[in-house]
Amino acid sequence: MPNEYSAVPPLPPAQSGPAVGQSGMQSGASPASDTGPRRYRCPGCGASLEYNPVGGVLKCPYCGRTEVIPDSGASVDERSYEAYLQPSAAQMSLLAANALEVTCQGCGAKTVFEPPEVAGRCPFCGVPIVAQPITADPLVTPSGVLPFHVSQQQAQTSIRTWISRLWFAPNALKEQAQPTAMQGVYLPFWTYDSQTTSFYRGERGEHYYETETYTETDSNGKQVTKTRQVQKTRWYPCSGRVARWFDDVLIAATTSLQRNRLDALDPWDLPALKPYTPEFLAGFKAQRYQVSLQDGFTLAKDVMGQQIRTDVTHDIGGDEQRIHDIQTSYSGVSFKHILLPVWLSAYRYQNKVFQVMVNARTGEVQGDRPYSAWKIFFAVLLVAAVLFGLYLAFGQGH
Repeated sequence: MPNEYSAVPPLPPAQSGPAVGQSGMQSGASPASDTGPRRYRCPGCGASLEYNPVGGVLKCPYCGRTEVIPDSGASVDERSYEAYLQPSAAQMSLLAANALEVTCQGCGAKTVFEPPEVAGRCPFCGVPIVAQPITADPLVTPSGVLPFHVSQQQAQTSIRTWISRLWFAPNALKEQAQPTAMQGVYLPFWTYDSQTTSFYRGERGEHYYETETYTETDSNGKQVTKTRQVQKTRWYPCSGRVARWFDDVLIAATTSLQRNRLDALDPWDLPALKPYTPEFLAGFKAQRYQVSLQDGFTLAKDVMGQQIRTDVTHDIGGDEQRIHDIQTSYSGVSFKHILLPVWLSAYRYQNKVFQVMVNARTGEVQGDRPYSAWKIFFAVLLVAAVLFGLYLAFGQGH
């Protein structure tokens, strides 16, 4: 395997060219030639540049030179859902010209990266990847990307704060959630836009009250007759139509992470999406989508359905509502394939995989955590000892 794929990065070549400073890529950093791997070389020392979340630039890890990513002038456009159900070769591409792909033998996740980045450990389950990287297969090209904004150091600080709030966490959690064990990964998502029109059948319930007579026994043991107002409901059949435009319904296209954890990473600042260019991938990994465009729209329909049901409930009106049937049609459906950034730390504890993830835009932390049986055991012993001490101090005296 070439040196540039090895686990230890090569030493930078002797410095030549312009002095360390800041310049645009158009006059500084250069991508690879058509015949060699595409790498963004530092004009100062020739090493590979990496995307730096602080400042949003390409930065040399050796000499510190920074290069501005030029504005392509493109926009993050919606694409026709129908046109991509059977995408043509022209609608497919690689994430980068020299993107490599590796499959984890532990969890099956497929991860894409650019040299000199290496496979290393799987960011989703923590298993060392020993499979040989292969040239990545084409996929539906991302139209947008949210670049990393939270640095690895900032993410680690967020995780330490999160860990400090956990009770009875084993030491393995603190040991594994270290900067060297964290990996920056772009996760695949779909967003869907759609106009919906829904016809429904149901019933509207309206409350009314009747006076009811009843008897009860008073404090003297006598039967007393009383009255009270009892609420009842009259039901009326109803039907109608509601319509709503849905914009950017966000659906995770990964199955390697728990959906509820990903949902809890919201909000994402989607208005800050940038048109996708491979420069944002430099120094990071990306995951291939595991949920197809069509399956993603099925999940989006479920999300839309919750809001549509709320709309129908409001449209029925009355005091109570019964919904018997909703038939929804979807028109003007469009989508975006986007990449969202997370910092991941995955580790194994007692043969179970635990994941901690950080929203690399906001610093929000979500994760699984194990419990230390020993810490719980000693905590129970401590509580028992305290209670026994209190008994000796006060119980025997009484």
